Amino acid sequence: MGLAACLAGVVIGALTSTSSAHADAGHPVSAACPSSLAGRATCYTGQDANGAYYSIAIPKTWNGSLVVHAHGGPDLGEGSDPGRSVDDLDRWSVMVDEGYAWAGSSYRRGGYGTRMAAADTENLRRLFVQEFGKPKRTYVHGQSWGGNVAAKVVETYGKKNGPYDGALLTSGVLGGGSRGYDYRVDLRVVYQYYCQNHPRPSEPQYPLWEGLRADSTMTAAGLRARLQECTGYASAPQERTAPQQRNLDDILAVTKIPERTLESHLRFATFTFRDIVHNRLGDRNPFSNQGVWYSGSHDDKALNTGVERFSADPTAARDLSYDSDLTGKVAIPVLTLHAIDDPTAFVEHEAAYRATLRGEHREKYLVQTFTKESEHSGLSNSEYANSISALDTWVRTGKKPTPQSIAESCAAFDRTYGTGCFYNQDFHPDSYASRVNARPGGLHWPAMTAAQEKSWSRIDGVGIVP
Repeated sequence: MGLAACLAGVVIGALTSTSSAHADAGHPVSAACPSSLAGRATCYTGQDANGAYYSIAIPKTWNGSLVVHAHGGPDLGEGSDPGRSVDDLDRWSVMVDEGYAWAGSSYRRGGYGTRMAAADTENLRRLFVQEFGKPKRTYVHGQSWGGNVAAKVVETYGKKNGPYDGALLTSGVLGGGSRGYDYRVDLRVVYQYYCQNHPRPSEPQYPLWEGLRADSTMTAAGLRARLQECTGYASAPQERTAPQQRNLDDILAVTKIPERTLESHLRFATFTFRDIVHNRLGDRNPFSNQGVWYSGSHDDKALNTGVERFSADPTAARDLSYDSDLTGKVAIPVLTLHAIDDPTAFVEHEAAYRATLRGEHREKYLVQTFTKESEHSGLSNSEYANSISALDTWVRTGKKPTPQSIAESCAAFDRTYGTGCFYNQDFHPDSYASRVNARPGGLHWPAMTAAQEKSWSRIDGVGIVP
């Protein structure tokens, strides 16, 4: 389908009531498609009224439906990244190959902000409708932190008979912000207990819940150097010193973080925590590790005596919860796909999400699937194609699929993509608390009730500023 000529005078600024320097932004412009879609789609790029760059692709043989994509991260650049949505289109070209139009936003700025990212995702859906017409069906897809964003889209905009027909959440961070990063809080303090180099005793000191002091010039490379100094993580085991190996063993055992993603988790607990605390919450602390008993080390008593402890500022905890926690108020079909050995967003996030929907008596809208893979972002294209097809069939027919039926339907897609089908249809994740140390009161879900969300929404300035 081509551009709707009658919409030539509609400005993108109509998508939002928020005034912006980009309120007179132009329409989507034709752009070269990624090589993965060359000759098979028509592609567009643009920037919306809030400054968010986006990419759109419409296949030559469009099935009439749209997938709106929410990317992971969050990226920490200051402004919107014009290349992010283009890269995501290339990564998720399988959706276009399956006949769906695809639209992805880079979000209006870098840094944390789940509701902001959800609003930018919804703005792009509206822009698509204005420019290309209303699709037959619209699905929101979220990957990693984008799973949290897409789940927020479902709860905020996905009302029954609303603009979204279903959601696909893959490798999702579905525990929300107030609990979903507790294992990184634990990593930050456990690492410092053993390594004492982040910060060093000779450097300005700051509470570890900050992640990093606001004016620090530390880079990711500098952080890696300190991690290597303490643990030898980048060296072969035989090249590590005995103290390095013991430090590494203790940190991994206590935090339950896989060795291959230790650096990326520490990077998040450093730079993204700094963004959350200093840039989004006005230097207030949303994190706590009071009441946590750390175990698995060679000397748990010494660890728990010496590790830094802190309590959250209640208003900061509220604002992070309001921004990113989920209430379970779901009214459309939601299908999830998650690798059992995901080293970044642990599969126990899925247990948290099921408990969240169960707490709101909305579990009937959820089907969860699990695979025997061990990656976070790079699952099989055969499974992604199978997942969007299963969701579409569920929406069109009203017949809820099962993990078994989804596993069985994958072979047909694998004949096209040849990337394998690795479902474990009998797998059920253990509770979130089985993997992540629960804080007092943290065993009950949802982390934010619908009543709390409604009450908090009346507070001026609640949450995180877009």
